[in-house]
Amino acid sequence: MQLNAVKSVSVEIAVVLGRAEIPMHQLLKMGRGAVIELNAHQDDEVWILANNEPIARGEIVVRGDKIAISITDTVNDYFE
Repeated sequence: MQLNAVKSVSVEIAVVLGRAEIPMHQLLKMGRGAVIELNAHQDDEVWILANNEPIARGEIVVRGDKIAISITDTVNDYFE
């Protein structure tokens, strides 16, 4: 397998930490650095998405000043 073909593949990874519902007019008033309160806690499970498709679940890990996501489960349907 040639690795050059893999190097050109683009994948967007996102982690969903929580959700919030706010009116559009309030969102439009927010400036850079605004804080949106989510309906989640530090111990809640997070979703890991690849190109907007769920591929795994995980948990937030904090060590010193570093924040990471530890994968706890994969979404098997994605790989079939």
